[in-house]
Amino acid sequence: MEIAVIGSSEFTLGFRLAGIRNIHETNGKDDLIPVIQNVLNDREIGVLVIHNDDLASLPENFQNMLDELVTPTTIALGGAGESSNLRDKIKQAVGVDLWK
Repeated sequence: MEIAVIGSSEFTLGFRLAGIRNIHETNGKDDLIPVIQNVLNDREIGVLVIHNDDLASLPENFQNMLDELVTPTTIALGGAGESSNLRDKIKQAVGVDLWK
């Protein structure tokens, strides 16, 4: 399983430096949905990392679909609500709230 990162060049830069090669740069929310759909079609992707602001700009039904997917697991980082979203994802994956 691989990690895929979707976002602006500023967001993806750190992931490139960390050695992640499956990077998909976007130029705004216009090309965000097609890029996400391409990543979802790749069976090798186990984790999808996206900026929280980009995720929030998606239609609500698309956000819900990403939230309910088991593979790939979508992790939203940065922006508002980062810690609560990550906490919920860990709780969903592990079944226990590890932060208590």
